[in-house]
Amino acid sequence: MFLNITTTQVFNYLPLIILPAILATLKMLFLSLILGLIIGFFIGVFLVLFSPDGLMPKKIIYYSLNGLVNFVRSFPVIILIVVLIPFTRFIIGTSVGWQAAVVPLTISAFCAIARLIENSLLEVDKKVILAAKSFGASNRQIIFNVMLIEALPAIFSNLVFSSIQILANTTLAGAVGAGGLGAMALTFGYQRFDEIMMYSIVLVLTILVFIIQSVGSHLYKKLK
Repeated sequence: MFLNITTTQVFNYLPLIILPAILATLKMLFLSLILGLIIGFFIGVFLVLFSPDGLMPKKIIYYSLNGLVNFVRSFPVIILIVVLIPFTRFIIGTSVGWQAAVVPLTISAFCAIARLIENSLLEVDKKVILAAKSFGASNRQIIFNVMLIEALPAIFSNLVFSSIQILANTTLAGAVGAGGLGAMALTFGYQRFDEIMMYSIVLVLTILVFIIQSVGSHLYKKLK
């Protein structure tokens, strides 16, 4: 396969289309990650706290949250984006653009992050929790001062994984009107037979993944 550099529009589109697409992708990534982390953190903690074997067993709340997380995670992201179009339009006023994509991306992200935080907290050694109980620690102190501290490296590692997954999801959102790098690769690369454009977008996404993973791995070693 030979790439024809004379027909590509990648250099013409770089300042006007590609750079704004990179910025739109980063906005989708960071906003979805932050909102997903805030919501997913509390749901993950509640799943551990209210589980039948948790510190404050409440079956109705636990099974409701557990069912919600499983239900949302059963949707492929691109289907979830389409299904949530009426809700997105109600919240944002439109279903097109990177701002609109943040809604379904956040819903997808917080369910995944909640499950990852739950699993990280459940990996904490039971003996440590029992020791905290024997010293008279309250449930809040056990969760925030013991379990979260012990699970912090695992949680952080899972957040790096979630960040890369959200980045991949932004490209899927681009296929249904969100813009960003996914839309660029599809519209200006694949559909216009501009292979250099398409591979350039893939290269940018690859660099972003390497940056996220490298920074994440460095910080993980600091925490551990």
